[in-house]
Amino acid sequence: MKGSKARSVLPGFGLSLGFTVFYLCILVLIPLAGIVVKTTGLTWDQFWQTVTSQRVLASYKISFFTSFFAALINLVFGLIVAWVLVRYKFPGKKLVDALVDLPFALPTAVAGVALTAIYAPNGWVGSLLEPLGVKVAFTPLGITIALIFIGLPFVVRTVQPVLQDLEKETEEAAVMLGAYRWRTFRRVILPELIPPLLTGFALAFARGLGEYGSVVFISGNMPMKTEITPLLIMTKLEQYDYSGATAIALMMLLASFAMLLLINYIQWRSNRRAVTE
Repeated sequence: MKGSKARSVLPGFGLSLGFTVFYLCILVLIPLAGIVVKTTGLTWDQFWQTVTSQRVLASYKISFFTSFFAALINLVFGLIVAWVLVRYKFPGKKLVDALVDLPFALPTAVAGVALTAIYAPNGWVGSLLEPLGVKVAFTPLGITIALIFIGLPFVVRTVQPVLQDLEKETEEAAVMLGAYRWRTFRRVILPELIPPLLTGFALAFARGLGEYGSVVFISGNMPMKTEITPLLIMTKLEQYDYSGATAIALMMLLASFAMLLLINYIQWRSNRRAVTE
């Protein structure tokens, strides 16, 4: 009927917003607030001593560096995988596309056991690397490999839809104007891929920071050497040191939140620059 308002399938804005806020509070805000409240049981000196002890600082270093390098590697190879899946047709393409999501479906503990068995000194790959003096299992390198395995889908699945929506006419126009392949990729395609690449990097990095199941086996759990922060938090919980565990968890939360803010700021700047150009 003319002049009548189109009715939305979902309820009104007020009810939808209220349900959204309630849902986020139950699943996100209240648990995070519980970490802060539990940490207040410590004095400032106790809190600072807990989060800056040598063992905790060593676990920070292992967790952050391995997660960063794993996400950085996934940034490159995730783009290549997404590019191949979108731009080429080959036998077994659907199988490869399904294998990308395998880390989502596979229990992390199973992945950790499998990677440890493969890269251990007596494993299929580890036995070949051992004579070369390369040790993977029970080292930071093994942790990085495990984090690459579980973080790859985040980059591929954020870049793949953007690649599919890119207009090929723009690339064809650049080629007709004399641009080489590398210049076309760098000036036409890459600017469109920077936001999803940063999103995939942030997701892979954040997942790596909190990963436990796939890392706990291959890391070897040696304090000051290969002990990750999530394992240290679990250790303190098993010792009934709840305040110490939440204090370390709070530091990880703040670091992850700062990382996400930085990534969002970079995305905002890149989008703003693209609009102005």
